[in-house]
Amino acid sequence: MFRPCIDLHEGKVKQIVGGTLGDSGLKTNFVSDRPATWYAELYRRDNLRGGHIIMLGPGNSIAAKQALEKFPGGMQVGGGINADEAGLWIDAGASHVIVTSWIFREGRLDRARLAELVERVGKSRVVIDLSCRKRGDDYVVMMDRWQTYTDLIVNAETLRELSKSCAEFLVHAVDVEGLCRGIDGALVEKLGQWSSIPVTYAGGANSLADLEETTRLGRGRIDLTIGSALDIFGGSGVKYVDVVAFNKRQRATSSKP
Repeated sequence: MFRPCIDLHEGKVKQIVGGTLGDSGLKTNFVSDRPATWYAELYRRDNLRGGHIIMLGPGNSIAAKQALEKFPGGMQVGGGINADEAGLWIDAGASHVIVTSWIFREGRLDRARLAELVERVGKSRVVIDLSCRKRGDDYVVMMDRWQTYTDLIVNAETLRELSKSCAEFLVHAVDVEGLCRGIDGALVEKLGQWSSIPVTYAGGANSLADLEETTRLGRGRIDLTIGSALDIFGGSGVKYVDVVAFNKRQRATSSKP
């Protein structure tokens, strides 16, 4: 299935080349002249639930809250969220809170922080972001706007253990994020093999064929976010109406006896 997104940077909806987010040479593929609320209303109209709002740095909370007001319970939110703030975002209309860097300390997973978050909002409201880069044969989780390696490897054991503390995973393939050169098929296939809970993959998608391939490689368990290639974000590779139609077809197929 396709899952939508709203990426916010300096209060505006943007599409950014992920690996450059913390660099002085930030690369931006698209800056929208429409507010985040326009996208939220669009997703609500087309019943595209389970997408994510990501706040890339400071200055985005107002736009994120305004978007949630337009689609209450329909989108997840992440970006610098900690246990103290998580409940406030749920109250603001987020279906889930997405956490990454806050549950790591000095590059290591802080299980006490993760447990605190789960205690505050419940496992069913938590999405763990395992966005990663490939290093050697491994996919290593990144933190600090995808600039810092942690010591956590994305593998079957990691997903099995962390699934006890969350409802879903969000995985950006940082090496290909924003480049529109195709998905990391090897990672998608591994995620489909390893995870027993829903996973949203993001990174590199540039065609409707990538959505079909993600569905196939992920054994129907992996959802896909398409950003820079989508026409509503200035792209030419994928039409928004086509991904909406794809989801309708998938729902119709899954509802057949």
